[in-house]
Amino acid sequence: MIRVTRLNKKELVINAELIETLESTPDTIITLTDGKKVVVLEGIDEIIEKIVAYRRLINQPIENKYRGETEKEK
Repeated sequence: MIRVTRLNKKELVINAELIETLESTPDTIITLTDGKKVVVLEGIDEIIEKIVAYRRLINQPIENKYRGETEKEK
């Protein structure tokens, strides 16, 4: 999930996995896989950075809760 800001300054959280396209016209338009469109204040580059950060976060190795080890340490 990524946080973006609508034109009315209200924050919105979007599932990054559902983003199909990003357009700059000059406002940034996010099109979701279901066809819904969201106009936001953030630029395309900022949204891409948020998506990359989200993907890095969800792809981190899960720590072994019992030993405190990561999968790499095993």
